[in-house]
Amino acid sequence: MTLAHDVAGDGASTVLLLHSGVCDRRMWEGQFQALAEAGHRVVRCDLRGFGDTPVDGPHVHADDVAALLDGLGAERAALVGSSFGGGVALEFAARHPGRATALALLCADAPVDLEPGEELRAFGRREDELLEAGDLDAAVDLNVDLWLGPEADAEARELVRRMQRRAFELQLAAPEEFGPEPAGVAEADLARIDVPVLAVSGDHDVPVFREVAARLAALLPDARHLALDWAGHLPALERPEETARLLAGFLGSPALLTRP
Repeated sequence: MTLAHDVAGDGASTVLLLHSGVCDRRMWEGQFQALAEAGHRVVRCDLRGFGDTPVDGPHVHADDVAALLDGLGAERAALVGSSFGGGVALEFAARHPGRATALALLCADAPVDLEPGEELRAFGRREDELLEAGDLDAAVDLNVDLWLGPEADAEARELVRRMQRRAFELQLAAPEEFGPEPAGVAEADLARIDVPVLAVSGDHDVPVFREVAARLAALLPDARHLALDWAGHLPALERPEETARLLAGFLGSPALLTRP
């Protein structure tokens, strides 16, 4: 299946935007055209079970990304991933060596050996309770309250509310056997990702995601950690223009442009 996607720009370099697990491709509205205007061909997609892409069978998200790029004629791409999308970006780079040119990871999830912490465990238990009770509205509100930082305005909160509800509806309707399969990527595999990596964290985020960014910066050979003192878990929605400038600066760096 082809992931639902949009393309902007006609630059020589391809940038693929991968959304958070509480969002879909609509989350990139503040960066999509800005990165195209910076000289890239920009693709944003809905992974299976999000937005306009249904769940239609077992799948590996990283391999779906590879198939999307194949269909667009893009052998290589820089990947920008938010949270869950950051984990998919890392898995793509590990499972498909040589195809990622750079990774910008915004508060990324990652297959690293870290404990989630009690706050995240309690959130997971409460979300499960609400979904089992069929209370999607309360489950959506729970996610909006946790994942958006203090800079998020009412419009951003409402957008996340719509995107998260859509994801719940798609995923709860899918047969259990159609769920995502493990990518088979471990921490040791990440250490072999030798491309420029920017691991961003937010000071207002759940602590484990700050720990993940620091771990990635220490583990990957060409990575650095950038902590944003204003950000929660979704900086692309909390300060869209500032995040667009940050990404454009990283993706347009001379070190990246001169890599073979």
